[in-house]
Amino acid sequence: MGTNGEQETTAGVSTTRKTFDIIEKVRDEEGLSITELTRRTGLTKSTVYRHVTTLSDLGYLIERNGGYYIGFRFLQLSETARTRKRGYTAAKRKVFELGQETDERAVFIVEEDFEGVYVHRYGSLSDTMIGKRRPLHSLASGKVILSEWEIERVETFIQERGLERITRNTITNPDDLFTELETIRERSYAINDEEHMNGLRGVAVPVYTPDDELLGSLGVFGPTSRFKGDYLREKLPKLLWDKAGEIRVTLAYG
Repeated sequence: MGTNGEQETTAGVSTTRKTFDIIEKVRDEEGLSITELTRRTGLTKSTVYRHVTTLSDLGYLIERNGGYYIGFRFLQLSETARTRKRGYTAAKRKVFELGQETDERAVFIVEEDFEGVYVHRYGSLSDTMIGKRRPLHSLASGKVILSEWEIERVETFIQERGLERITRNTITNPDDLFTELETIRERSYAINDEEHMNGLRGVAVPVYTPDDELLGSLGVFGPTSRFKGDYLREKLPKLLWDKAGEIRVTLAYG
């Protein structure tokens, strides 16, 4: 590629970054004006105006009384991601059933770019969590996913993402993590013992396709006062295995 082509590519990438920087600022705090977006992004007012105007014309941002909000056009994109695989739709039903049957918060999480992503969730503020990303090593669902990987891939994950300490119980030592993953493989479920948030425990199991490929992880979590003893280590894992098996059967036979 010649010099002009390289310059055009660099300019295009820079423009794209500016666009998404503005989108993320509006996502973090809706109702921002062009003046406030200019201050928060460090871009010129004319640049912010051009990007915001284009995004508004396309329906990705909505203007109300001088403030900008995320448009429903993004909802269409997110639903495409959440229904990309037929198993994701089946998992949604099982997350709802888990929440109804246990009266606990239930989740279906997948891995993307070495992070755990909430695809479906049942419980308080469920919709606000969809698409949120969390460290794999601090979640029961995330550790289940890690336990399915080859050692080399887990090592790459540790090198690229690290093992950040989130609570006093978060696993931050690689050797401890490998020991934990071996335990998960042996018992076929993972426990989060206040590793992501103090006062909360969770349990999760892997979800497979009929071809034995990992689809994601199904889990429930709640307060330590309830998540203990046989409820945590026997009743909930069995229920999760049943639901994960039902997803697999649904994918196999419809």
